Amino acid sequence: MPYLTLFVVSFVSATLFPMSSEGFLVYYIKANYSVALLLFVATFGNTLGSALNYYFGLKGEEYLERKKLLSKNKIAKARKIFDRYGGYSLLLSWAPIIGDAITFIAGVFGYSFKKFLPIVTFAKFARYFFIVYVTLFFKD
Repeated sequence: MPYLTLFVVSFVSATLFPMSSEGFLVYYIKANYSVALLLFVATFGNTLGSALNYYFGLKGEEYLERKKLLSKNKIAKARKIFDRYGGYSLLLSWAPIIGDAITFIAGVFGYSFKKFLPIVTFAKFARYFFIVYVTLFFKD
């Protein structure tokens, strides 16, 4: 059950809902659950949540234009910038608050999902790996 809980919390925390999965990960590590499995489950759940943000962004561009929140001109200018630096910015997808927005924006701008997925997976894994390392280093 802890692995399922961690998956769900990791998934939800990667979406646009404010939530944190790090505390659950640390708790389960200290409770002596499989560190490798926890790392995999947290990374997988968090990456899937970011993929959902991407999908919402991909489908949300029309909505943003229709509601006049963004003009085609502004989207085109921003898309050029994101096409140039988007891959680098996705390395920050692990970061609280801005990471969720970056993955959403990647979808809005139609950033290649084939590029999106490995970059985001790496960023999420690196963050959780760091948390695991620090937790094990300072474990009782």
